[in-house]
Amino acid sequence: MTDHGPGMPPEVAAHVFDRFYRAADSRASGTGGSGLGLAIVAATARAHGASIDLTTAPGAGTTVRLRLLPAADLALRKLDRASE
Repeated sequence: MTDHGPGMPPEVAAHVFDRFYRAADSRASGTGGSGLGLAIVAATARAHGASIDLTTAPGAGTTVRLRLLPAADLALRKLDRASE
């Protein structure tokens, strides 16, 4: 997914998948947001063998990519784990 918004600085982008991270101090819990949204997405992706990454630059928008594995690859990973 890509947006054409203001983007974000590298120091913010480095933490968007961290639990409870809020980029702006003005985003207090009383005004909405817990800082868990992208952390939950990232944890769910990893649990299912997927990956998620983000590219952004100030003034250039943000792209978030979720990469899913084919079902056959997931089955092979499960077999590998079972044989350990």
